[in-house]
Amino acid sequence: MPHKIGFVVVSSSGHEDGFSARELMIHAPTVSGWRSPRFCQFPQEIVLQMVERCRIRKLQLLAHQYMISSKIEFYISESLPEYFAPYQAERFRRLGYVSLCDNEKTGCKARELKSVYVDAVGQFLKLIFHQNHVNKYNIYNQVALVAINIIGDPADFSDESNTASREKLIDHYLGHSSEDPALEGSYARKSDYISPLDDLAFDMYQDPEVAQIIRKLDERKREAVQKERYDYAKKLKQAIADLQKVGERLGRYEVEKRCAVEKEDYDLAKEKKQQMEQYRAEVYEQLELHSLLDAELAESLPYDERPLPAIRKHHGEAVVELEVSDANISIARRGGMSGEPEPLTEKALREASSAIDVLGETLVAGAYSKTWSYREDALLALYEKLMEIPVGTTKEDLKNTLRASIFLVRRAIKDIVTSVFQASLKLLKMIITQYIPKHKLIKLETAHCVERTIPVLLTRTGDSSARVRVTAANFIQEMALFKEVRSLQIIPSYLVQPLKANSSVHLAMSHMDLLARLLKDLGTGSSGFTVDNVMKFSVSALEHRVYEVRETAVRIILDMYRQHQASILEYLPPDDSNTRRNILYKTIFDGFAKIDGRPTDAEMKAQRKAAAEEAEKQKKEEIKALQGQLAALKEIQAEVEEKESDAVKPKNQDTQGGKAAPAEALGIPDEHYLDNLCIFCGERSESFTEEGLDLHYWKHCLMLTRCDHCKQVVEISSLTEHLLTECDKKDGFGKCYRCSEAVLKEELPRHIKNKGCNPAKPEKLANRCPLCHENFTPGEEAWKAHLMGPAGCTMNLRKTHVLQRAPALQPGRRSAVAASGLSGSKAGSKIPTPKGGLSKSSSRTHARR
Repeated sequence: MPHKIGFVVVSSSGHEDGFSARELMIHAPTVSGWRSPRFCQFPQEIVLQMVERCRIRKLQLLAHQYMISSKIEFYISESLPEYFAPYQAERFRRLGYVSLCDNEKTGCKARELKSVYVDAVGQFLKLIFHQNHVNKYNIYNQVALVAINIIGDPADFSDESNTASREKLIDHYLGHSSEDPALEGSYARKSDYISPLDDLAFDMYQDPEVAQIIRKLDERKREAVQKERYDYAKKLKQAIADLQKVGERLGRYEVEKRCAVEKEDYDLAKEKKQQMEQYRAEVYEQLELHSLLDAELAESLPYDERPLPAIRKHHGEAVVELEVSDANISIARRGGMSGEPEPLTEKALREASSAIDVLGETLVAGAYSKTWSYREDALLALYEKLMEIPVGTTKEDLKNTLRASIFLVRRAIKDIVTSVFQASLKLLKMIITQYIPKHKLIKLETAHCVERTIPVLLTRTGDSSARVRVTAANFIQEMALFKEVRSLQIIPSYLVQPLKANSSVHLAMSHMDLLARLLKDLGTGSSGFTVDNVMKFSVSALEHRVYEVRETAVRIILDMYRQHQASILEYLPPDDSNTRRNILYKTIFDGFAKIDGRPTDAEMKAQRKAAAEEAEKQKKEEIKALQGQLAALKEIQAEVEEKESDAVKPKNQDTQGGKAAPAEALGIPDEHYLDNLCIFCGERSESFTEEGLDLHYWKHCLMLTRCDHCKQVVEISSLTEHLLTECDKKDGFGKCYRCSEAVLKEELPRHIKNKGCNPAKPEKLANRCPLCHENFTPGEEAWKAHLMGPAGCTMNLRKTHVLQRAPALQPGRRSAVAASGLSGSKAGSKIPTPKGGLSKSSSRTHARR
């Protein structure tokens, strides 16, 4: 009957790291399969050796979603390939080929499962992969194969030794006993029947553990049919159908968990893991309730995670016997023992002699039994025995009973069966919270209970079973908060003991987590936790090899800092650059800064960097603006020099007529007369270089001012025109018809209505000062007298400073300003500023040299 044939990978032409051809030997939802090297040469080749010489009936290929070969060829051989044994091997015989879809219709999101029916005998199978289909995802031109499945019949063997060898190989590669008929299908009389359980899709989309259970149940179904137990076979059939859905769902969870891990989304991975555990537990519980799951079906489950056996008594039905030694024992009644446990060994008699004297040999024998249900029964019986002890019993008897009970509790806490472990915790809780208070025993007895059990409880927090770890940690936390235990301050002293270097990862993580939780519950005041012992423990934990332990230690230190502030710093190295090279200490000190409301080191660096970048940017903008100003000045200077050259002849004539030119009057050659001269106010200074004049215009010149709205430097005489026509905020100004000045539009109606402004005179009759709002003599020279003279404008803020700083104007400066060609408010406009750049009309109003 055709069935799944195991195989090993003999060779491959190459593979990408992490995607070896040996991955094809595993069938599970999370397998990655084989990938060719990046930018490989084609064709690529894989050679498989089947575990036996067989007649291949069916080949199944699961292709990658986008690394797809255009064609795959198949070859078969009876013996090793030529390059392994060139003198005795035969050549491969070609079987044919299959073409694979380019997957464009699915957007390269789905994987193609290709089934090929063949009829060929051999033991070696060669696959040849041709050029890949091109798509936008396959950027390295690779081909891949996620899985391959071989289904066939064993070929005839001439002797029994060959048959035994064949069965051994099957057992080794398929992982079940040689008598296991699970893969032979449900219809033994049909020689060509292939079981759905042998199909590649079954293993690739099923949880491996559930798939194994399904195969076992399928075997039982066939046995039930042979024995004509059709009701049981029907139940098994339905269970198999339900389990297939369960396995697919668990397989999907496993894939989603793997994807979350690859994306480092550990919260989602944890959630998927919990979903799987919960869902699996629910399903197994249902199987157990229907008498379909026992210890044999759970091969892969940890012993303490297995479901409890169910009561198998059904009226009118045959009972399916369990294949475990203690399976015929029913669940113990809470009221007492069921049957008799095996006698105590000589070693157990010596070890438990004191407990036997107090509690009796029968109960202690149950606690020592190899059958877990007897051990659980013993603890339940002891629970009831302690609850029934009357008040008034002598203190000596009460004390002896407590000591003997704690001896058995301590032993049961170590039990690998979860139900026994949980029964021990229930008994311990009752002893501390009910037995001791009821009989008014001293605190020394409570301390004995805690000190004898807390070390083994802490050990169970590192158990391989997540359920046991969580149960143990939660109970320790609960016990530490018992009012009878809390005042003893015993448990905190155990939790601040340094972690052992060889302790397991689970134990160290549970230890740290438990410490963090109890610190929040108990604090550091009269609880056994002190700043000193907690900080010493946490600082030492920063050196632990497990990341989660170090991370929890950081969290504890930060929580301690919130409560105790500066005293915590005594236990840490100084906050300097050397210390901050350690990422943990950097995290801690940054956490301190956040708690204090200070910027972290990274934030301070970012602020300094931003400030430096802003200063550099501002400096570059000022330099750019000044360069623009200098360029404009040179252009204007050239225009002025050209005009002056045209006026040389008239000036010479005037000189010949007895009138000296301004340059000659000052002893300055004509071609250098405008050097070091401000053409607005007429001041001359050796400091008036290109940069010096820029500074003079920007801060000191009495004829100029800075616009409060756009920060441009403009002539005071043209300030009103600037605000109305050129300023960046010009849309916000309007002109008063009475005083002719620029007023903010939102204030203009009130300004006009108040009639408080001084009316302006026509331009030909008077100039209008936008600073003091006065009318004065018309003409350009009048502006200089008004703005620079001591009796002029009282609102020119630059005037007082400049008059105190500068000497009186030298003769000839008045004519120099006139020679510059400026015409007051008509010709003048903005002066470019270091920040604002050049204005629209700067080319005709900028200072000329």
